[in-house]
Amino acid sequence: MHLILTGATGFVGKSLIKLLLSEPCRINAFLRQSSSELPLAVKQVVVGDLAELALDEFSSVLREEFNGIDVVVHTAARVHVMNDDASDPLAEFRKVNRDATLFLARLASELGVKRFVFLSSVKVNGEMTRPNHPFTPDDTHVPDDPYGLSKYEAEQGLLALAKETGMEVVIIRPPLVYGPGVKANFASMMKWMGKPIPLPFGAVYNIRSLVALDNLVSFISLCADREKSPQAANQVFLISDGQDVSTTQLLRKAGQAVNHKQPLGVNAWLVPVPVPIITFFAKVFGKGAIANRLFGSLQVDSSKARDLLGWQPVVTMDEQLAKMVKDT
Repeated sequence: MHLILTGATGFVGKSLIKLLLSEPCRINAFLRQSSSELPLAVKQVVVGDLAELALDEFSSVLREEFNGIDVVVHTAARVHVMNDDASDPLAEFRKVNRDATLFLARLASELGVKRFVFLSSVKVNGEMTRPNHPFTPDDTHVPDDPYGLSKYEAEQGLLALAKETGMEVVIIRPPLVYGPGVKANFASMMKWMGKPIPLPFGAVYNIRSLVALDNLVSFISLCADREKSPQAANQVFLISDGQDVSTTQLLRKAGQAVNHKQPLGVNAWLVPVPVPIITFFAKVFGKGAIANRLFGSLQVDSSKARDLLGWQPVVTMDEQLAKMVKDT
């Protein structure tokens, strides 16, 4: 298999490369700038900022790199941020997540690429779910969030392109991804669980789906292989560990993982403070959005990945958390 990968130096991309190179596979990595982090087996193609991809000066360079390419795996994106300081966030998200995606896909279809795998986001489905009503790939929803909307518009454009050109499209919507190298809130959570302090999250009864990094890249790899996943063509998938947890359960699992690396008694313990009280103080201090993420439910139905493609998670949540602690 010979593929083009975007986002090769990112959280998902670096892990995906390790898996892909464990089998016969050639990779052309489209990069903003060259990187010493990538294996020598990966061909580095510097294309600059994704938002500039559609400029004529890049077209001839890009076309040469599509010779012999079977599949494009597009993981690069302008990611969602809690406090975006752009004057027009939606316009900035669209430049990268929609316009660059569709330009790359159009070019791929013109140059004979057979499949385009797009890493989207569960935010296309929405921000929260009701109890026992998980998101499904067939849900009809137009996101209000600029990031989610840019991903939704990219998906719609890709599906239309598939009908027009015959190039296969596979869309993957992960929820929160965690694993070695994760940053932002999940990294902070692991750090706090390693401190000898009380945390007021011992009575949170929400339901959240997550996906381990190892599970996500195994699924992306499967979808990139047309021989192994012919039925993935022109499908949308939600992907998760298949082990939904509350915030309290997740913190306890994280604490157990931390315990294996440091002596007992030096990690955090959970105090059962009612959620309405925590939410009130979170809003007072301007942290309402973080509280919504901690206490809201977001559940996905990933059965389509298992039923249609026969995919199974390669690690459990406990195993991935243990790997995160080991790698710190």
